[in-house]
Amino acid sequence: MRDQDKFVIWPSYFDSTLTRSRGRKLPKTLCVPNPRISELVEAVSRLRLRYELVADASYPKTPWVKTGKLLVVKNSTKTKLLKRIAEQLRRIRASTSVQVKR
Repeated sequence: MRDQDKFVIWPSYFDSTLTRSRGRKLPKTLCVPNPRISELVEAVSRLRLRYELVADASYPKTPWVKTGKLLVVKNSTKTKLLKRIAEQLRRIRASTSVQVKR
């Protein structure tokens, strides 16, 4: 039975290398290439949202790849939540690229 009080969040929603028909939910300008579930966990943690990690889950459009998913407690619309997570993902990527360059 599905949790009605949680959104399912997949890494594919934020993958700028995917098309919308392949699973991306946001404009490419808000997305990052090949996001990892660990980055999503960090982004959701930074937003102080309650979540549950399902590490061995496969996105339905690519059932052969175990990407994992997050179940995030609903507190706004899904679109607003995805945009907030995408903003954090971009900040995480920006901070890691700065650390690598040093």
